[in-house]
Amino acid sequence: MSCSRCAAEAVTPSGWCADCEQQHYAWSRQHAADILWQAGSGAALAMLVGLGAPLLGLSPLLGILGVLAGASTFLGLRVWSQRRRRQQFLATSLPRAYLP
Repeated sequence: MSCSRCAAEAVTPSGWCADCEQQHYAWSRQHAADILWQAGSGAALAMLVGLGAPLLGLSPLLGILGVLAGASTFLGLRVWSQRRRRQQFLATSLPRAYLP
């Protein structure tokens, strides 16, 4: 089986060769700040529900559910963003040295 990106012979479990994995890692470091808006969205939701429910006179258990909803929001956005960035990386061109 060859690399699905550059057609090299040695492949890792992800389906890419070690060079393509290294290039993806270096490329993804440019977008390391993505975690800020993902964590901020989860925290905002947790604060709105977690602090807002008791202020409205609702059960404090809804506050706990708000924290869980915020954490799941963060994790969902993180997975979605990683998939989107991997597709963006695949759409970029290969350096000339890696072309088959």
